[in-house]
Amino acid sequence: MKAIIVGGGIGGLTTALMLHARGIDCEIFEQAESVRELGVGINTLPHAIKELAQLGLLSKLDQVGIRTHELFYMNRIGQEIWREPRGTDAGFEYPQFSIHRGRLQSAIYQAVRERLGDRCVHTGHRLGSFTQDESGVTCYFFGRSGSHCMTASGDILIGADGIHSLVRETLYPNEGPTRWNGSMLWRGAIEWPKFLTGRSMVIAGGMAAKLVIYPIGEGSDENTPLTNWAVLVKVAEGGVPPRKEDWSRQGRFEDLMPHVQRFSIPFVDAKGLIESTREFWEYPMCDRDPLPHWSHGRVTLLGDAAHPMYPVGSNGASQAILDARCLADRLAEAEHPTQALYMYECERLPMTAQIVQSNRSGGPEGVIDAVEARAPEGFANIDDVLSYEERKAIVRGYAAKAGFTKDQVNKAKVA
Repeated sequence: MKAIIVGGGIGGLTTALMLHARGIDCEIFEQAESVRELGVGINTLPHAIKELAQLGLLSKLDQVGIRTHELFYMNRIGQEIWREPRGTDAGFEYPQFSIHRGRLQSAIYQAVRERLGDRCVHTGHRLGSFTQDESGVTCYFFGRSGSHCMTASGDILIGADGIHSLVRETLYPNEGPTRWNGSMLWRGAIEWPKFLTGRSMVIAGGMAAKLVIYPIGEGSDENTPLTNWAVLVKVAEGGVPPRKEDWSRQGRFEDLMPHVQRFSIPFVDAKGLIESTREFWEYPMCDRDPLPHWSHGRVTLLGDAAHPMYPVGSNGASQAILDARCLADRLAEAEHPTQALYMYECERLPMTAQIVQSNRSGGPEGVIDAVEARAPEGFANIDDVLSYEERKAIVRGYAAKAGFTKDQVNKAKVA
């Protein structure tokens, strides 16, 4: 069996490693001219790290990321709403990592090159179209100039080509643009003095605006780690995004700083952190409605191409990694590839559709929305605003939906 993977992001690259581990041949086609370390910080949860660890990548992740110790949910003035340990500190068998998206992608990419060889990765190849029949799939790729550069054939096609997936567009030509919720996300990273444990993550604010801060890697010295920040603000009612989602679109201080003034976190100078960041990016918060099917004959979708979701609950990259494991397992077990793609869809589509819908209502961060709605100027006692059981239901309920409670992760089968 041979798989054609379109997209060299975290999902596509992890799929290649998973397939290779099961003796399934594959080639990756990425439209960018090179696989570069783009983006800023993300969190990857224990159930996804478990899969990467089984691929032998844990030591590499320790070199480039930080094992998250704890998570705080706070209001905009820094009053604690919920606190919980994370990863191994919470009793999970595997850690949660706070990590630069590009460094995570690079670690997986280097493993692909070492194990599969450079010949299996084709950069500068944009998918133009594909056809399928009873014998397989044929894909036509084009270079930057627009000229045809390669035709590739395989048993299946895996569309891991992101929120603007051409594979998805071909399968659903009338789907239309992405769905924007009216919020704008600004993100950046800079070396900054360590706060709290040095492995702490803070999410503060409420419905109008949120601030997220956490370290993602070593800095020039141990007291100034590379620190990620994000500000999410509701700026419109939503609908069609004001511009195409692009992680490389630079943000402007004049758009961002008026919103930063509302936050006052006692143990970290958020205003100073953000103002010191020379270059940062903006991104409209977009997703797409869940599809009725991912798999059509010998073609299927994976990661953001299958289930683009709001960056809530640390689930974007994590779910793509889980997709990769599931798809590889089904392909290794099935008698026919179309059966495998169908079984993969049956297992993964319902759960990810539920996460997409839950993220639209705030996911676990809904706990700070609920508190702000009841006590916008702060509180004397959090239990008078929202009881412990109510807070727990919001945060832990989301974890159960997304499949990363301690029992779910630690009991899951190992590759």
